[in-house]
Amino acid sequence: MIKITLPDGSIRSYNSGIKVIDVAKDISEGFARNVISAKFNTTIIETVTELTTDGNLTLYTWNDAEGKTAFWHSSAHILAQALETLYSNVKLWVGPAIENGFYYDVDLGNDTISDKDFKTIEDKMLEIARAKHDFKMRAVSKGDALAYYNGKNEYKVDLIEGLDDGTISFCDHDTFSDLCRGGHIPNTGIVKAIKILSVAGAYYKGDENNKQLTRIYGISFPKQKELKTYLERLEEAKKRDHRKLGKQLELFAFSKKVGQGLPLWLPKGAALRSRLEDFLKKAQQKAGYEMVVTPHIGQKDLYVTSGHYAKYGEDSFQPIKTPKADEEFLLKPMNCPHHCEIYNTQPFSYKDLPKRFAEFGTVYRYEQSGELHGLTRVRGFTQDDAHIFCTPDQLDQEFKNVIDLSLYVLTSLGFENFTAQVSVRDMTNLDKYIGSLENWEKAEQAIINAAKDKSLNYIIEEGEAAFYGPKLDFMVKDALGRQWQLGTIQVDYNLPERFDLTYKGSDNELHRPVMIHRAPFGSMERFIALLLEHTGGNFPLWLIPEQAIILSISEKYEKYAQKVLSLLENAEIRALVDNRNETMGKKIREAEMKKIPYMVIVGEDEENQMKITVRKHGGENLGLITVNDFSEIIDTEIKKTLQEFKV
Repeated sequence: MIKITLPDGSIRSYNSGIKVIDVAKDISEGFARNVISAKFNTTIIETVTELTTDGNLTLYTWNDAEGKTAFWHSSAHILAQALETLYSNVKLWVGPAIENGFYYDVDLGNDTISDKDFKTIEDKMLEIARAKHDFKMRAVSKGDALAYYNGKNEYKVDLIEGLDDGTISFCDHDTFSDLCRGGHIPNTGIVKAIKILSVAGAYYKGDENNKQLTRIYGISFPKQKELKTYLERLEEAKKRDHRKLGKQLELFAFSKKVGQGLPLWLPKGAALRSRLEDFLKKAQQKAGYEMVVTPHIGQKDLYVTSGHYAKYGEDSFQPIKTPKADEEFLLKPMNCPHHCEIYNTQPFSYKDLPKRFAEFGTVYRYEQSGELHGLTRVRGFTQDDAHIFCTPDQLDQEFKNVIDLSLYVLTSLGFENFTAQVSVRDMTNLDKYIGSLENWEKAEQAIINAAKDKSLNYIIEEGEAAFYGPKLDFMVKDALGRQWQLGTIQVDYNLPERFDLTYKGSDNELHRPVMIHRAPFGSMERFIALLLEHTGGNFPLWLIPEQAIILSISEKYEKYAQKVLSLLENAEIRALVDNRNETMGKKIREAEMKKIPYMVIVGEDEENQMKITVRKHGGENLGLITVNDFSEIIDTEIKKTLQEFKV
């Protein structure tokens, strides 16, 4: 007999060799019909896997993220079979599940795939799916695996050569076999709806020096109506694409001459950034932060000491050599080493702590060109970085204070649907991390305790910690239901060790401070991109570059329009005048396109009565009112959205 522990803590006994699906049936026949994947201890397994030892079993349905992963990974196998059927010279490389759907990287030889071919591929995939082929795993020796692909697929051969004998397995369904670690749904028939979304180029192993393969993206669902809903959201997402809106609203641009992944902020975008920075600076000042400024470069040894060079050096911009022999600098990949050195400029006692250093610091990382995407993935970006140096006794309260600040930032900008993710180590690969086990345990427990005490809705995610410490990430859902990581707080015992940071305790001895890293926005670029897509460009009134536009009915009323502009500016309302010789209809349409919240219309009646006619973005007419009344409307709306940060 074996003992199986379920997520609710209950323990059930079964004969050794019982299949996962039979455990599910023992719980509930109805529930079992929806189970499509499982995890035993830390390993994702199939529903037909036989259990032979005691352990913890988690069962997944389509409603679980892990269930979707198995569903989409299985769909990638169906895509691969369809491609092999349709394209005789195709060579497969890898086909993982991704956040929304799956892809497969393939070498098509002399063939090509375009959107004209999508329907043919989809039809073939559905034909395979409807046949309800079982997914079956089998172990394969390294020799047999190499023999299977030798002379037919150099990509799989290269992959297998890097694997240890005894760890290799294949997945079979129908007449198709593929090298695979596992994690599938029971059979192809569960897949009811399929859509090929796009094709793109992808370098083999992500290396620009290697051959470019074809990456085919797709998504699938267990019900047709779910695909329909997804495609509707996709269309809405296209309308909200921050790259499109950024151009339309004249916020930012990119230049080939400046370089890929290096955004240029236009006047309106720079003003928007400045307001975001001022918003956070005001809250930080109340919370006791001190602003600092550090250089854009640092000596290579600085990042060797911090560990960033060993971790990220190969993916960073290469060292800058100076006329002096053996002197090398790096473009700054992180702000924290610089802040450690600021701490080291003077001695501190326990009475001086905590010290809270904040900076809007620009950092640089050499992302691969194929991974660059608008503002969400760039090579130069500004972090709203801060580092708190505190005593161990102060850690709990300081961490909670940072949670309060992060929540204030998110809710003030309309991100109210979120989950807190406690990102801890991957216990099966501790070599990825620096520092002692004792310090890691203390840091992880401190974050979990703070999350509990603040009554956060949180989950624990193994393997997502930074290399120097665990963290609390805010996983935010936007208006389209997409999940993004916004804002992070990290506990770090390790950089204080590496930089030999100390403070004098009440016992007159030197002690190590604890370091908290935090960035509520994360990066200004990425935050603004997500805010653009979340709001569709309809920014909160306090943040938007132009709160109102004054439209004069004809040239006769231009002087009055300028007078209204002066009155609005005196009331600290950001406005401009559109005095072009265009029709009122065109001016209104263009103001709507620019998503300006209010249109102030002036003509004969308005001038005679010293009033204005106000039209809201979207079409609502507020009628003929005074400038003072309009100012109060603006002020009330801003106060409703933007509350003061309470320390």
